[in-house]
Amino acid sequence: VQLQASGGGLVQAGGSLRLSCAASGRALSAYIMGWFRQAPGKEREFVAYITWSAGTTYSVDSVKGRFRISRDNARNTVYLQMNGLKPEDTAVYYCAAAWAPATAPVEDTSYNYWGQGTQVTVSS
Repeated sequence: VQLQASGGGLVQAGGSLRLSCAASGRALSAYIMGWFRQAPGKEREFVAYITWSAGTTYSVDSVKGRFRISRDNARNTVYLQMNGLKPEDTAVYYCAAAWAPATAPVEDTSYNYWGQGTQVTVSS
């Protein structure tokens, strides 16, 4: 599986961005797709995941109500819609794929494939 993330940029606090993760490969329905982020000087942290087959989602509490993960099966693309952005959301965002079922899809060690990161910067 190859993953290509895009959509990052510079935005003011309160603004919105939509990240995209284009996936290529076989049997994508067998994967769980996740978004992680890493801020400068901090460890990579889980943001959200979606199961490709059923569309089940889960996100970390700090983004609930602001971020929404979704997928477009026809385009083999996973999205992260980010609204109400805060300066603390500034990070490099990564998409990743894990073979389903994953025992701990909130852990980066569960993921087998990673895309390159896309920078999100939120100014105050």
